[in-house]
Amino acid sequence: MSPEQPLEAPEPSLPQARIERQWTHVRDRLEGRGANRPSWALALAGAVLVTVLGVGLWPFVRPDAGAIRLMGQDIAGLASYRIARLGLARTFQLVRVLDGMDCRENVRAGLAFQRPHVSAAEAELRVDALLARVGLTGHDQRAAADLTYIDRKRLELARALAAKPRLLLLDEWLAGLNPSELAIGIDLIRSLRADGITIVLVEHVMSAVRALCDRCIVMSSGRKIAEGLTADVLSDAAVVKAYLGGVTADA
Repeated sequence: MSPEQPLEAPEPSLPQARIERQWTHVRDRLEGRGANRPSWALALAGAVLVTVLGVGLWPFVRPDAGAIRLMGQDIAGLASYRIARLGLARTFQLVRVLDGMDCRENVRAGLAFQRPHVSAAEAELRVDALLARVGLTGHDQRAAADLTYIDRKRLELARALAAKPRLLLLDEWLAGLNPSELAIGIDLIRSLRADGITIVLVEHVMSAVRALCDRCIVMSSGRKIAEGLTADVLSDAAVVKAYLGGVTADA
Protein backbone atom coordinates (compact mmCIF):
# COMPACT_ATOMS: atom_id res chain seq x y z
CA MET A 1 0.00 0.00 0.00
CA SER A 2 2.94 2.35 0.47
CA PRO A 3 4.12 4.62 -2.36
CA GLU A 4 6.94 3.22 -4.46
CA GLN A 5 8.92 6.46 -4.58
CA PRO A 6 10.52 7.76 -1.35
CA LEU A 7 10.54 11.40 -0.38
CA GLU A 8 13.65 13.26 -1.44
CA ALA A 9 14.02 14.80 2.00
CA PRO A 10 16.93 13.20 3.89
CA GLU A 11 15.12 12.84 7.20
CA PRO A 12 12.84 9.85 7.75
CA SER A 13 9.13 10.21 8.45
CA LEU A 14 9.34 7.61 11.18
CA PRO A 15 11.72 8.00 14.10
CA GLN A 16 15.08 6.31 14.25
CA ALA A 17 15.43 4.45 17.52
CA ARG A 18 17.78 2.21 19.40
CA ILE A 19 16.53 2.22 22.97
CA GLU A 20 16.66 0.08 26.08
CA ARG A 21 14.62 0.37 29.24
CA GLN A 22 14.87 -1.82 32.32
CA TRP A 23 11.49 -2.43 33.97
CA THR A 24 10.89 -4.54 37.10
CA HIS A 25 11.02 -7.89 35.31
CA VAL A 26 11.80 -7.12 31.68
CA ARG A 27 14.41 -5.20 29.74
CA ASP A 28 12.81 -3.91 26.55
CA ARG A 29 15.11 -3.52 23.58
CA LEU A 30 14.05 -2.05 20.29
CA GLU A 31 16.15 -1.02 17.33
CA GLY A 32 14.54 0.34 14.22
CA ARG A 33 14.84 2.91 11.51
CA GLY A 34 12.25 5.09 9.90
CA ALA A 35 11.35 5.10 6.23
CA ASN A 36 11.71 7.97 3.77
CA ARG A 37 8.08 7.61 2.73
CA PRO A 38 4.98 9.74 3.18
CA SER A 39 1.79 8.30 4.68
CA TRP A 40 3.64 5.22 5.92
CA ALA A 41 1.99 2.93 8.47
CA LEU A 42 3.78 0.68 10.95
CA ALA A 43 2.17 -1.71 13.43
CA LEU A 44 3.69 -2.61 16.79
CA ALA A 45 2.51 -5.51 18.91
CA GLY A 46 3.64 -6.96 22.21
CA ALA A 47 5.45 -5.61 25.23
CA VAL A 48 6.60 -2.52 23.37
CA LEU A 49 3.84 -0.11 24.34
CA VAL A 50 5.57 1.65 27.20
CA THR A 51 8.97 1.48 25.55
CA VAL A 52 8.06 3.14 22.26
CA LEU A 53 5.16 5.37 23.26
CA GLY A 54 6.61 6.16 26.67
CA VAL A 55 10.40 6.16 26.67
CA GLY A 56 11.63 9.26 24.93
CA LEU A 57 8.17 10.79 24.59
CA TRP A 58 7.53 11.42 28.28
CA PRO A 59 10.23 13.58 29.90
CA PHE A 60 9.98 11.60 33.14
CA VAL A 61 10.65 8.21 31.45
CA ARG A 62 14.08 8.21 29.83
CA PRO A 63 15.86 5.34 28.07
CA ASP A 64 18.59 3.56 30.00
CA ALA A 65 20.60 3.37 26.78
CA GLY A 66 20.36 4.56 23.21
CA ALA A 67 18.37 7.38 21.66
CA ILE A 68 15.21 8.13 19.72
CA ARG A 69 15.39 10.72 16.98
CA LEU A 70 12.67 12.58 15.13
CA MET A 71 13.62 14.65 12.09
CA GLY A 72 17.24 14.21 13.10
CA GLN A 73 16.79 15.52 16.65
CA ASP A 74 17.15 13.40 19.78
CA ILE A 75 13.80 13.81 21.56
CA ALA A 76 14.47 11.68 24.65
CA GLY A 77 13.69 13.81 27.68
CA LEU A 78 12.33 16.78 25.75
CA ALA A 79 9.28 18.49 27.20
CA SER A 80 6.06 17.17 25.66
CA TYR A 81 5.15 20.52 24.10
CA ARG A 82 8.52 20.64 22.33
CA ILE A 83 8.00 17.14 20.93
CA ALA A 84 4.54 18.18 19.73
CA ARG A 85 6.00 21.19 17.93
CA LEU A 86 8.40 18.89 16.09
CA GLY A 87 5.36 17.24 14.52
CA LEU A 88 4.51 14.28 16.76
CA ALA A 89 1.14 13.65 18.40
CA ARG A 90 -0.42 10.63 20.09
CA THR A 91 -3.53 9.06 21.53
CA PHE A 92 -3.67 6.84 24.61
CA GLN A 93 -4.82 3.28 25.25
CA LEU A 94 -6.98 4.60 28.07
CA VAL A 95 -8.72 7.53 26.39
CA ARG A 96 -7.66 10.89 27.79
CA VAL A 97 -10.10 13.69 27.07
CA LEU A 98 -10.84 16.72 29.20
CA ASP A 99 -14.13 15.67 30.77
CA GLY A 100 -14.75 19.08 32.31
CA MET A 101 -14.81 20.71 28.87
CA ASP A 102 -17.01 20.38 25.81
CA CYS A 103 -15.79 18.97 22.51
CA ARG A 104 -14.92 22.37 21.07
CA GLU A 105 -12.79 23.27 24.07
CA ASN A 106 -10.98 19.90 23.92
CA VAL A 107 -9.94 20.41 20.31
CA ARG A 108 -9.06 24.04 20.92
CA ALA A 109 -6.58 22.85 23.55
CA GLY A 110 -4.71 20.94 20.86
CA LEU A 111 -4.28 24.11 18.83
CA ALA A 112 -2.11 25.56 21.58
CA PHE A 113 0.85 23.56 20.26
CA GLN A 114 0.76 25.08 16.78
CA ARG A 115 3.46 27.48 15.72
CA PRO A 116 2.78 30.13 14.68
CA HIS A 117 -0.35 30.62 16.74
CA VAL A 118 -3.56 30.97 14.76
CA SER A 119 -6.06 33.79 15.20
CA ALA A 120 -9.21 33.24 17.23
CA ALA A 121 -11.38 33.22 14.10
CA GLU A 122 -9.10 30.77 12.31
CA ALA A 123 -8.97 28.57 15.40
CA GLU A 124 -12.75 28.23 15.44
CA LEU A 125 -12.76 27.26 11.77
CA ARG A 126 -10.06 24.69 12.47
CA VAL A 127 -12.05 23.24 15.37
CA ASP A 128 -15.13 22.85 13.18
CA ALA A 129 -13.08 21.17 10.45
CA LEU A 130 -11.39 18.76 12.88
CA LEU A 131 -14.64 17.74 14.55
CA ALA A 132 -16.11 17.07 11.12
CA ARG A 133 -12.97 15.17 10.12
CA VAL A 134 -13.47 12.59 12.87
CA GLY A 135 -17.26 12.40 12.62
CA LEU A 136 -18.31 14.71 15.45
CA THR A 137 -20.11 17.39 13.46
CA GLY A 138 -22.82 18.96 15.61
CA HIS A 139 -21.26 17.77 18.89
CA ASP A 140 -19.09 20.84 19.48
CA GLN A 141 -20.96 21.98 22.61
CA ARG A 142 -21.50 18.50 23.99
CA ALA A 143 -19.64 17.73 27.22
CA ALA A 144 -16.77 15.28 26.71
CA ALA A 145 -17.94 13.33 29.76
CA ASP A 146 -21.25 12.56 28.00
CA LEU A 147 -19.74 11.02 24.86
CA THR A 148 -19.93 7.34 23.95
CA TYR A 149 -16.72 5.30 23.97
CA ILE A 150 -16.03 5.61 20.24
CA ASP A 151 -16.87 9.32 20.28
CA ARG A 152 -14.40 9.87 23.12
CA LYS A 153 -11.78 8.19 20.94
CA ARG A 154 -12.78 10.43 18.05
CA LEU A 155 -12.47 13.52 20.22
CA GLU A 156 -9.01 12.53 21.45
CA LEU A 157 -7.96 11.94 17.85
CA ALA A 158 -9.29 15.34 16.77
CA ARG A 159 -7.28 16.98 19.55
CA ALA A 160 -4.13 15.17 18.40
CA LEU A 161 -4.74 16.22 14.80
CA ALA A 162 -5.11 19.83 15.92
CA ALA A 163 -1.34 19.91 16.39
CA LYS A 164 -0.87 19.12 12.65
CA PRO A 165 1.35 16.09 13.29
CA ARG A 166 3.63 14.60 10.67
CA LEU A 167 3.84 11.47 12.82
CA LEU A 168 0.81 10.16 14.72
CA LEU A 169 1.09 7.45 17.39
CA LEU A 170 -2.13 5.51 17.99
CA ASP A 171 -2.07 3.35 21.12
CA GLU A 172 -4.71 0.63 20.62
CA TRP A 173 -7.10 3.19 19.20
CA LEU A 174 -9.27 0.45 17.70
CA ALA A 175 -9.50 -1.67 20.85
CA GLY A 176 -12.93 -2.24 22.39
CA LEU A 177 -14.95 -1.29 19.31
CA ASN A 178 -17.80 -3.39 18.00
CA PRO A 179 -17.60 -4.63 14.36
CA SER A 180 -19.41 -1.66 12.84
CA GLU A 181 -17.38 0.83 14.89
CA LEU A 182 -14.20 -1.02 13.94
CA ALA A 183 -14.96 -0.64 10.25
CA ILE A 184 -15.56 3.10 10.76
CA GLY A 185 -12.30 3.40 12.70
CA ILE A 186 -10.28 1.58 10.03
CA ASP A 187 -11.69 3.85 7.33
CA LEU A 188 -10.86 6.92 9.41
CA ILE A 189 -7.25 5.88 9.98
CA ARG A 190 -6.88 4.95 6.32
CA SER A 191 -8.07 8.44 5.37
CA LEU A 192 -5.40 9.99 7.61
CA ARG A 193 -2.77 8.09 5.64
CA ALA A 194 -4.28 9.48 2.46
CA ASP A 195 -3.73 12.96 3.94
CA GLY A 196 0.00 12.20 4.18
CA ILE A 197 0.28 11.53 7.92
CA THR A 198 2.72 8.83 8.96
CA ILE A 199 1.20 6.48 11.54
CA VAL A 200 2.67 4.17 14.16
CA LEU A 201 -0.14 1.92 15.29
CA VAL A 202 0.14 -0.16 18.47
CA GLU A 203 -2.62 -2.67 17.94
CA HIS A 204 -3.75 -6.24 18.64
CA VAL A 205 -6.75 -6.25 16.30
CA MET A 206 -5.22 -8.33 13.53
CA SER A 207 -7.80 -7.43 10.89
CA ALA A 208 -6.98 -3.76 11.40
CA VAL A 209 -3.22 -4.35 11.31
CA ARG A 210 -3.56 -6.28 8.05
CA ALA A 211 -5.85 -3.66 6.51
CA LEU A 212 -3.81 -0.60 7.48
CA CYS A 213 -0.13 -1.33 7.90
CA ASP A 214 2.76 -1.64 5.47
CA ARG A 215 5.06 -3.21 8.02
CA CYS A 216 4.78 -4.80 11.44
CA ILE A 217 7.10 -5.29 14.43
CA VAL A 218 6.23 -7.88 17.06
CA MET A 219 7.84 -8.11 20.49
CA SER A 220 7.57 -10.78 23.16
CA SER A 221 9.01 -10.66 26.69
CA GLY A 222 10.87 -7.47 25.91
CA ARG A 223 12.55 -8.53 22.68
CA LYS A 224 11.73 -8.22 19.02
CA ILE A 225 10.73 -11.55 17.50
CA ALA A 226 9.66 -10.46 14.02
CA GLU A 227 9.76 -7.49 11.68
CA GLY A 228 8.81 -7.09 8.06
CA LEU A 229 5.91 -6.83 5.69
CA THR A 230 2.67 -7.25 7.63
CA ALA A 231 1.45 -10.37 5.81
CA ASP A 232 4.81 -12.07 6.32
CA VAL A 233 5.03 -11.18 10.01
CA LEU A 234 1.48 -12.33 10.80
CA SER A 235 2.30 -15.76 9.38
CA ASP A 236 5.71 -15.99 11.06
CA ALA A 237 6.00 -19.16 13.17
CA ALA A 238 7.37 -17.32 16.21
CA VAL A 239 4.53 -14.79 16.12
CA VAL A 240 1.89 -17.47 15.68
CA LYS A 241 3.29 -19.38 18.64
CA ALA A 242 3.60 -16.33 20.90
CA TYR A 243 0.34 -14.52 20.16
CA LEU A 244 -2.06 -16.42 17.97
CA GLY A 245 -2.32 -19.71 19.80
CA GLY A 246 -0.99 -21.81 16.99
CA VAL A 247 -3.35 -20.48 14.28
CA THR A 248 -2.65 -17.91 11.59
CA ALA A 249 -3.96 -14.37 11.72
CA ASP A 250 -6.44 -15.19 8.97
CA ALA A 251 -8.23 -17.76 11.12
